[in-house]
Amino acid sequence: MPVPEIKGVLKSIAPISLNEMDKVRLMNRIDLKYVLSINRITALLARLDGNYRILEINEDRLFSYHTTYLDTSDYLFFNQHVTGRLERNKVRYRTYEATSTTFLEVKRTTNKNRTIKWRIENSLPSGSVYDERANEFIDKHIPHFSSLLKPVLINRFKRITLVGPDMNERVTIDFDLSFSKPCGNFSDLPNIAIVELKKERSSERTQMTKILKDLSVRPTGFSKYCIGNSILYDLPRMNILKSKHLLIKRIENEYCTNSCA
Repeated sequence: MPVPEIKGVLKSIAPISLNEMDKVRLMNRIDLKYVLSINRITALLARLDGNYRILEINEDRLFSYHTTYLDTSDYLFFNQHVTGRLERNKVRYRTYEATSTTFLEVKRTTNKNRTIKWRIENSLPSGSVYDERANEFIDKHIPHFSSLLKPVLINRFKRITLVGPDMNERVTIDFDLSFSKPCGNFSDLPNIAIVELKKERSSERTQMTKILKDLSVRPTGFSKYCIGNSILYDLPRMNILKSKHLLIKRIENEYCTNSCA
């Protein structure tokens, strides 16, 4: 994996602090995702041309994340997503390892294709019994669901966070993806990267959209939660994700071809 090359390029980007970046949180936004081979990340970063700043915390610019997704016993949230339901939810605990902070998050995609996220600082319990504050938070946003949810998938990844010049665009680049069941069973996707643009309006054309277009990378829906479940579990409607698995296979072949050239 070309992590040293990526870290080398990151040093050339002007930094932004967490406090400054959090002034615009984009908790109600439009998301666009792109999937590409990890060996193309350095080329993407080299084209920023001073138009973006990079999140820096304690002199680090590449951060590790740990996410535990919750779902019902019949995988309601997974099924909402793969069947294309316009309004769908995700519930997760996400730990930001750079700050040792864990949030309980509810993430909703609306029928207008906007992403709305709510979160509170809260610790993942050792079992499936959540504290009163967690139960109240979940039920506030998805009524009567707190007692139905259990941990189903653990996801780890590394992330680069970029902020656009007007502070109304964030770009995250996730790679070194791994998935596991709460009871074990591990799988990873070491050769792919997910670039996600988070902005206020879908009509906005930014420097990052131009860079990705120049690199012939087109937007595509891609859920780490759904892909991880489809790898580790034998769930209904798995064939709906066939195109995503073909995309992963094509990118893995591209990575191997370029790495061996």
